[in-house]
This record gives sequence, C-alpha cells and structure tokens, in this order.
Amino acid sequence: MKPAALERAIETGRAPVLQAIRDRGTYVPECAAMFPSVTPVCATSIATGVRQDQHRIPAMCWFDRDEGRYVDYGSSFASSRRLGFSRQLKDLIYNLNGEHLPADVATVFEQLDDAGVRTAGTTYLVYRGRHEHRPAKDSPLSRLASTLIRRPVMGPQELFYADVFSSRETGCSSTFGLPGARDQHTGCVGAHLLERDLCDFLLFSLPDNDTHSHKHGPDAQVASIAEADRQLERLALAAGGVEAFLDAWAVIAVADHSHAPVEQTVDLEAAIGARFTVLTPNGRRADEAEVALCPSQRSAQLYALGEERTAAVARLVETALEVDGVDLACFRARDGDGVIARCGEELRFAPGTSVEDPRGERWRVHGDLGVLGARLDGEAFSSPDYPDALARVWAALTCPTSGDVLLSAAPGWEFPDWGGVHHVGGGSHGSLHAIDSLGALVFCGVDAPAERAARGNWSIRDIAPMAVGHFVESRGE
Repeated sequence: MKPAALERAIETGRAPVLQAIRDRGTYVPECAAMFPSVTPVCATSIATGVRQDQHRIPAMCWFDRDEGRYVDYGSSFASSRRLGFSRQLKDLIYNLNGEHLPADVATVFEQLDDAGVRTAGTTYLVYRGRHEHRPAKDSPLSRLASTLIRRPVMGPQELFYADVFSSRETGCSSTFGLPGARDQHTGCVGAHLLERDLCDFLLFSLPDNDTHSHKHGPDAQVASIAEADRQLERLALAAGGVEAFLDAWAVIAVADHSHAPVEQTVDLEAAIGARFTVLTPNGRRADEAEVALCPSQRSAQLYALGEERTAAVARLVETALEVDGVDLACFRARDGDGVIARCGEELRFAPGTSVEDPRGERWRVHGDLGVLGARLDGEAFSSPDYPDALARVWAALTCPTSGDVLLSAAPGWEFPDWGGVHHVGGGSHGSLHAIDSLGALVFCGVDAPAERAARGNWSIRDIAPMAVGHFVESRGE
C-alpha cells in the first residue's frame, strides 16, 4: 500500500474506515520494509517483530543449501510449474512455519497465546501459534491436494487459511485462496468472529491490493484500497458500526511494503549463465552447477555453489553490476564487513560506534557514501533514497539462508522469475530503494513505542511488539 495511494483514497472518500482510524490516531507515511522488500520476508517480520537475520526467511525464492534445492513460496503459476507444484505447496503451507521459521522465534500468535489472549487469523503466510488444526476435510483444495495436505499445523486459536484450515464453520469461502477472493474471505470470517465474540486479537489479512497493483500498477491502488476498506467496514459493522468498532478495538493497519512501476526486465539469467553454470529448477547436472540464481521480483540473490566461494562472489558481483537494471550489489567482504557496491564504487559497513542511523543504531562506515546517496552530519548517517539501508542490508547479509550476493533493481526494472513472469506495465517491489520500501501505517487505540514516538523512522518490525505490548500492559502483566 503506497502512502500516496492511501492519501488519494481518503481524499476522494473511498476509504472511510481507514480515514476514521487515521483521524482518531496516527498516520505514518514512511514505514520501512525489510530488504528484500518482498512478501515472505516482510510478512514474517510483521508477525515476529524481528529481521531475517533472526527469522531466516530470506526471499520469495531462495536456495536451501542443506537440501540442495530451490525454495519458492509462490512467485507465479509458471514458476510453480518449473519448480514443482507439490514442493511449493509443502513449502508454503508447512515448511515456512514449521521448518524455515526457527522454533525459538516467537510469532505474535505464540506470544499472545502464551499470555492467554484469544487469537485468530485469516489467510497469512505466517500463522504459527499454540493450537493444533487439522486440514478441513470438506475443503476443495484439501481434496485436490489430499496426498500433500494431511498433517495438522499449529496456529492461533481460530485459524482460517485459504479453506485448507478452518477452525469452525463460518459459511465463508476463499475460492482456493486465489487473488481477488482473499479480501472478501477475510471480511466474511472477521465479521463472523466479531459478531460472536470469538477473539481478542485478530490478524485481518487484506492481500488483494498487492495483486491488483502487480497487474495494473501502483497508480491504480486507489480502487483496490477502496475494496479493502469495504472489508474493514464489514468488520466494523459486525461490531456495531465504525465508531463503536473503534471505541472497542485498537486497530493497526500496515503495509508490508510499497510498490514501484515496472517498465523493463533485467536479463540476469543470460548474463550469469554466460559466465557460470547455473543450477536449473529441475536440478539436472547439479554436481556441475556453480551458481543458484534466485529472482524475487525487484531483488535477486546469487548463491555460489563451488568450493571457491570467495573468488566466485567477486566474479558474480562484477558480472551482475554490468547488467542493465541492476542498481546495487551487496555482499560480505573477507573481513566480514558488509559491502554495498555500484559502478565500481563501494560503501563498507558493520555494527560499530562511529555513526548513528535515524533509528538510533550505530555503525562503522567507510568508503563512498554516494553509493547510497547518503549523508553524514557529524555522527548522523542518513540515506533518504534507501531508507534504513545499513540495518536492512546487514540483516539480509547475515541471514544464514541468504545468498552470497544480493541484488537490488534500479527504479523501473524487475527480475523475471523462473517461469519468465514479470510485471512490465504494472507494479512490483523487492528493492532497497524508497520507492518500493516505504509503505503506509495507520493505527489508533494502541500506544506507539516511546522511541518511535520520539524518533519516528518506523519499521514494519515495530508492529508485533505494539500488538503484544498492548495486551500485556492492559492485563497488567
């Protein structure tokens, strides 16, 4: 959800519930995503309150070194065909929450379940909680994939996941969880829960704005934000109307990232394939492969597979930066420093004491600040075009499941996925750049953390602590 699109939707009267939340509370037009700014990474940070150096979900598409295979959480139908539907379904439904997300990283559901809060969630990538749920036997998707969707999962007390898991009968259908039907399913389920007083905390997922923006471009978001607002209104009406709803409920509405227009594609596969043997999705000749290539919309990751990984990284960076549409290449130097490179220039950094970023984290920085268009005012480091850049890149580089080289696309460019799918003429996200990294946040009825109230410079990882703190403090725990 782009802040400018939200503002237009409110100004034109098409988002009255979001306007009511804003008018009662706080509007943050610049809430920074993770990097890569893609849904699996960002959704996990929203649900856990930590970056991927802790939650270990590195991208939409990544390479599992332990299993020697690609993992993809749903880039496109065409990509699924190449990577395998059954494998992708298991990764999406079971492995993301049960294997890829470490057991010691607590989700907002787990934290609130442990505090005795009645939790509920609609279809969202991260759903792990303390309550067991078995697949819905009458679900069309469950019947279609009955050989795969057999095991129970742990979720919130009330879980509704694309008709695959439904903790109770609601009369609501998500139509296989397909784009365009997900928001209405969330609205239907949410209204059912509130009418019957079945939850204290509800993760109310509204993902269709993302799909609409991918197809029609970020300037078309007003229409899809209006549709999302109708589902919020449906929720509010179940509580007695908008005013009664906001009297009774604290509400946080947050975008996991923003969107940028896409005009051209980055021909990364051809460029890397001309100098390296790239691992194919089917894994053929895997013993000869030198690189695993993982495109994730406006970002990409390269995994060096040979024994000489350090030497390979240098060649991969040199090759990638020669490709049209690649803006930045990020990697770890031999001494452990993080490096952000562009056009022969480098900025090196690591946690330290010499400079302070806008969120109050301190770093050791040397090299060319121009790589990020950054400024130093005394000890104050800022990079407006690449918000929260040092922390976001450091978390990506130190994530154990990330690639050796992380690429960020220039504005207007996107990396096609393994199915050749791109969003030229529409919108996308994933880069470090502000254009797709700064999403909208509005909230009311819940206090901002003291440091954020004083400093600003919000991040999506501030959301889970706000939600948990609201319940824990209100119960005097």
